[in-house]
Amino acid sequence: MSILSGKNILLGISAGIAAYKTATLVRLFIKAGANVKVVLTPSAKDFVTPLTLSTLSKNPVHSSFTNEDDDNDTWNNHVELGLWADFMVIAPATANTMSKMANGTCDNLLLATYLSAKCPVYFAPAMDLDMYKHASTKTSLNKLQDFGNILIPAESGELASGLVGEGRMAEPEHILSFIENDILGKLPLKEKTVLITAGPTYEAIDPVRFIGNHSSGKMGFEIAKAAANLGANVILITGPTNQSVTHNLIQVIPVISAQEMYQEAHKYFAKCDIAILSAAVSDYRPKHVANQKIKKNTDDLVLELVKNKDILASLGAIKQHQFLVGFALETNNELENAKQKLKKKNLNLIVLNSLNDKGAGFKSQTNKITLIDNKERISEFELKSKADVAVDILNEIISQLNE
Repeated sequence: MSILSGKNILLGISAGIAAYKTATLVRLFIKAGANVKVVLTPSAKDFVTPLTLSTLSKNPVHSSFTNEDDDNDTWNNHVELGLWADFMVIAPATANTMSKMANGTCDNLLLATYLSAKCPVYFAPAMDLDMYKHASTKTSLNKLQDFGNILIPAESGELASGLVGEGRMAEPEHILSFIENDILGKLPLKEKTVLITAGPTYEAIDPVRFIGNHSSGKMGFEIAKAAANLGANVILITGPTNQSVTHNLIQVIPVISAQEMYQEAHKYFAKCDIAILSAAVSDYRPKHVANQKIKKNTDDLVLELVKNKDILASLGAIKQHQFLVGFALETNNELENAKQKLKKKNLNLIVLNSLNDKGAGFKSQTNKITLIDNKERISEFELKSKADVAVDILNEIISQLNE
């Protein structure tokens, strides 16, 4: 999954021959999982059709302040378009459009939307060799970057005039890669490795039966997705769960038992910067595992259980540079029990859940947490979706790492 997955991208297309490449660019954004809307300058329609772009983007394409084909002259709200976007990309950015952007000229819908945008704006210049070298173009390029806009450098090659040199709009694949790398490079967890455990563990009784718990793994998976979206390389060790994730920054390692999770956690712990152990690990396992299915020959079945290794405590004992986070699911004396666990297991932060809070805990789309750090600072949060809870947890970690 791309870092652009789920993001809103507003593509602005101005009137240059390179506009023909934008059909491919829209397709690449859609394949990356982004939502795409397109705004054309009026003259850009001479180079690429709104029908093509609307079909590929699955959204209406706008080029004027009103829909001329609409009997009611529906207004295309440039402010709403600008606020909708997480990122705006202007490609191709012709010399004319860049000059207008640099000087605040606002004579079409694309320029009005650009001036309304609150998001990062990328622009990919496209023009002939001499135009690109002209002093006025260099002035526009410098002004736009001074405004905080992000230049996607033009490439060298054969131009529409037949000349060979700098001025070609970057290829669509290069534009996509440039934007992804630029976003990743600015994220707070870039180049950090985050180890996450998630889900339950199953402890075998015989070939068909096991001891387990009701954990769905959703909290851990949401933390993994949120960490990857913040630029981290994520190692997700997960017990049996129906949850799934596809992201190019997430490595999923499936396990079944507590012993397997222990081994994998220790295997990767040394190289991680942050470890978040959200898995609901079985405290005990059967001492003897039957080789064949146990028959119902008696009214009673007695299982002798032995204690599993404490993964969190074992990592706390060898912790060096790692920021270690544990979870505490409590039913009584919640705060005191969580504080004791924090100290006993040498954690930097503990996430407290109480089963007394409606909507928190296992098999829920929501969670209600209290964060306690090793300085006994306490932060309480309202009931939220587990996706939002994951962001809260990571924001607290980032804040403490920056102290």
